[in-house]
Amino acid sequence: MTKRADVTILSVNGMTPKIHDSAFIAPGCRIIGDVTIGEDVSIWYNCVIRAEVNRVEIGARSNIQDGSIIHCDGPDPMNPDGFPTIIGEDVLVGHMVMAHGCILHDRAFVGLSATLMNGAVMESDSMLAAGALLTQGKRVETKQLFAGSPARYVRDLTETAIAGMRMGVAHYVENGRMHKKALNDSL
Repeated sequence: MTKRADVTILSVNGMTPKIHDSAFIAPGCRIIGDVTIGEDVSIWYNCVIRAEVNRVEIGARSNIQDGSIIHCDGPDPMNPDGFPTIIGEDVLVGHMVMAHGCILHDRAFVGLSATLMNGAVMESDSMLAAGALLTQGKRVETKQLFAGSPARYVRDLTETAIAGMRMGVAHYVENGRMHKKALNDSL
């Protein structure tokens, strides 16, 4: 187990998190098991990323905002591969999100306090609204907005909305660098 600045990085069953040197991991985070975190990723304050029964992958420049929980599901007779959680590149995951055994393709956006269940898929440039519940096996297609509990199609996203999502990614990369520097300067 490694502790630094109130971060726990824990190996389980011989599986150790792999975290790119450029990533920002905020104090209070717990990163456990078969987790891969890519370049310029930011994992914000008090997140838990736990992968003891399958894997969690987070692609370059994605961010997991404060208080979010990322987990996966192991194999069973109905699902021999289980449900890993795969988060692509340039993905925005809002505060207090629960992502469990789902796939978020590049440039997906998950709103505040949304929940994604096993087998849920968000395609590239899609959006799940704040507080939404994306139930097991549900798919949000490219450039679609889903909202509600259970989440349903609302409308197609405008190019302005998609550009705003990309600006959000750039903001979080820079913000992560700033927080990482401030944290390092304070040690």
